[in-house]
Amino acid sequence: MPRNIVGSIANYEEWQENVPERIKAEPIWKFAGYRKSSFLHDLAWVDTESWIKDSRGRALANQIIRSSSSVAANLEEGLGRGYGKELLYFYRISLASARETKGWYFRARRFLSEEVLEHRLALMDEVIALIVTEISYQRKRLPKR
Repeated sequence: MPRNIVGSIANYEEWQENVPERIKAEPIWKFAGYRKSSFLHDLAWVDTESWIKDSRGRALANQIIRSSSSVAANLEEGLGRGYGKELLYFYRISLASARETKGWYFRARRFLSEEVLEHRLALMDEVIALIVTEISYQRKRLPKR
């Protein structure tokens, strides 16, 4: 039986080992920004489990889950639509969601240890940088007018 990859996540490498092969076979898996944003979403799931007992935490949990889901989902949709302007549109939405997730994590800091908060913010910085780099690369591939 497959192991629940969300229940306890020790580190990124262990998380990757437990991602189903059908997901790893997708072309988007090659993009580190996608892998890292998917990892962050699973971390967010674990982070927010206990927050739902507090109405303030529940509101923050809903926002973090929604925005962190959007990062990887928009990368998937962008690649699914091919290349060019449509791909860039969805990658920009993904970038905005990554920045939003970073902001929600900051606002949720009272529910997190300093160490966890720092890790999540650093991971979001990495995801943001990877998406910005990919957007720049994809722009250069657009046909010149």
